[in-house]
Formats: sequence, C-alpha cells, structure tokens
Amino acid sequence: MGLLRVGFQHRQLFQSQVVPLPHHHFHQNPKPFPQTSCYPVPSTRETRRIPPVRASSSAVPKMVKAIRVHELGGPEVLKWEDVEIGEPKEGEIRVKNKAIGLNFIDVYFRKGVYEAAALPFTPGMEAVGVVTAVGPGLTGRQVGDLVAYAGSPMGSYAEEQILPADKVVPVPPSVDPIIAASAMLKGSSSAVSSAWLEYEWESKYDSHIHMGSIEPLYPHSMASLVEPGHSILVHAAAGGVGSLLSQWANALGATVIGTVSTKEKAAQAKDDGCHHVIIYKEEDFVARVNEITSGNGVDVVYDSVGKDTFQGSLACLKTRGYMVSFGQSSGTPDPVPLSALAVKSLFLTRPSLAQYTTTRDELLETAGELFANVSSGVLKVRVNHTYPLSQAAQAHADLENRKATGSVVLIP
Repeated sequence: MGLLRVGFQHRQLFQSQVVPLPHHHFHQNPKPFPQTSCYPVPSTRETRRIPPVRASSSAVPKMVKAIRVHELGGPEVLKWEDVEIGEPKEGEIRVKNKAIGLNFIDVYFRKGVYEAAALPFTPGMEAVGVVTAVGPGLTGRQVGDLVAYAGSPMGSYAEEQILPADKVVPVPPSVDPIIAASAMLKGSSSAVSSAWLEYEWESKYDSHIHMGSIEPLYPHSMASLVEPGHSILVHAAAGGVGSLLSQWANALGATVIGTVSTKEKAAQAKDDGCHHVIIYKEEDFVARVNEITSGNGVDVVYDSVGKDTFQGSLACLKTRGYMVSFGQSSGTPDPVPLSALAVKSLFLTRPSLAQYTTTRDELLETAGELFANVSSGVLKVRVNHTYPLSQAAQAHADLENRKATGSVVLIP
C-alpha cells in the first residue's frame, strides 16, 4: 500500500469555486479557504479523483450487524445483533469486511479460556475488507484500499469495524479476499489458539523454515528448525495451520509426518505434502513415529492439540529436538517439570505473534512474504468451508466437533 500522493495545482479561482470546508480550529479561522485539487470542484471540462472520506466529529454513528458475546459458553452465546459504529479517529480507518477468518482462538475467548477485556464483546481476530473512511490527517491508506489484518484488536465478527491504520496490510490483486482472510493469521503469522504459533520463512530458496522459537533459543544464531533431511511431526495436519505447515516443510525438503482423525482428512494431508499420515484413532502415534524414524525420533513437533498429545509429542522428539506448542484444542496440557526436558535436552517453546510483528516493518515483511508464496503457488490455501457471518454459531460448533478441514471463513 503506497503512500497517498496528492498533487497541488496553483491556479486562479472563480468565486463559485470557493467552498467552505470543516476546519478543526474553526473558532480561530472561521473563513473558508480556497479550493485546491485535494478537494476538486466538479467540472464539465475534466474528471478528477474523488477525495478520501474523512472522519467528521459531528457525524451520526451508524448501525451495523455484528456477532456479540454477552456471556461465556457454547456456540449458542454468539448473538447476531445491531451495533453502533462511529467515525475513525486520528490514526484509524473504518473497514467494511468482505471475509472473516475463523480461528480456534475465537472459541477460547467465547469459552473464557482466554479472557476478553469486558462483556459483551465482538469476537474475531482476522479479516479482509475495503477501507470506507480514514481518520483525520492520515496518509498511507485511502478509501477503496483492500486491506487485511490479523491479531489485535479483537472484533472482526462485524460487517464493519474501526482499526488502527498501522495494523492493516495491503492485499495484492493476485490474492482473493477470501483466501487472504483465511491465510493472514494462520499462514503469515500463526495458528491462533491458546498459545499461538508464529512462524515465518526466509524464502523457499533459503532451504529452511524459520520458526518462532529460533530467536529465543539462539539469539546470536541463524539456526533453523526445519531443513532438508529433517523430519517433523505435525498434529492436526488437515487443519488450517497443519495444511500450510505440511506444504511448507515438504517444499523445503523435510520428511513430514502428520496426524489426523479420519481417512478423509488423511487423504487431504497426503495431498498437502505429508509423507506419512497417522490416523491417531486407529494407531498409537508415538509407536508409529518411532517406527517411521527407525527409533531416532523427529527434529520438531508442532502441537496444536494440547492435553491429549503433549506428553506423546515430547516422547517423539530426538535428542535436542524442538517442541512447538501452539494450541490446546483438547485442553490445557499438564505442567511440565524441567526434568522431563533434561532427559533428551529438549527445547520447549510457546511463541506469540505479538512478539514477532512488533514493528510495522516486521508486519509488512511477514504479510508480503505470505502473499508472495500464495500468489506463486508455493502455498495452496484450502478454504473448505464458508458460512454467513450470521451463522457463526454453527461454524463454531462444526469447528469444535472436528467437522471442518482446512480453513473456515465467515462472509458478512
């Protein structure tokens, strides 16, 4: 999203071309100022670009539809209601959402596993939409821009929302809005669940995936978690993040072992690059991993399941292996004593998206790389399920009951 560049022309004006405009120091400067090309006067001789819609302090708030949570609980607490939305303030934009990503962290906030700032609240951490208004003095964003965001602030389950301008990124024309909404949080940054998985990549040609735990573990090293010849275990390999992880790791030369719950999901995991797929309801994944790796174990485990798989995941690691815990769909894992890691000198990490996109440059770089890999075909984003936003409760129920594969998107 390039900076907004506005050219000014100095020209003689007729009285009819002078119009009054709002002024934030009106009491000091009550006289209208001459029109310039920033605010063009319609002419029959030329056509000019319509200027951005700026926020007005006197504007009457409008009503939009949104999902609201008034009490914690199951999918039934998601209510479709009218909410008020005002004008963007300084540093903010208003966005009309076109597609909204559904993530497990939305379930955790609904249940109270993660605590929202207050009740009621609007859930949702990921969306793509069109800018409909910009705050006063803002440059770099303009009305009509297609933008995406992921993470903070919560509140994407709405037809329109106010966002900090520095939290959104431009969506290139080569990426469909629904694909962008499903991949922004899962793909460029993390699977959002109890602990988030933040993973970036340097590039397909650097022959490694740079995972979120590298810098904390090796602050002075560019060591990588996944390289050609490595083996990794991906739990929930047919899910939104599991699908992308499997594709990335396969493209970089790793041996990918995935766990799934059904034969149908096993077929998808195979298609996404898993060399070995374990249906955990039919066989012991620890024993199977041990067999596949000839007793050596895997270099890295990516575990979004939590309680049901955590101890087994540690058992699957080779000496000095990496355990990346990024979710708890089955419940919070039991506390891990340090002695359990000392047996094989294991590394355990629970990375967070916020610490890896702390600057605007980091956010733009991460999103830019993601969209480039989607556009080039390195990543195939599976949007297997879409629901009207008003049916978010049903989407949540299907996600929790493991009826969904790939990504789920809500359409306002």
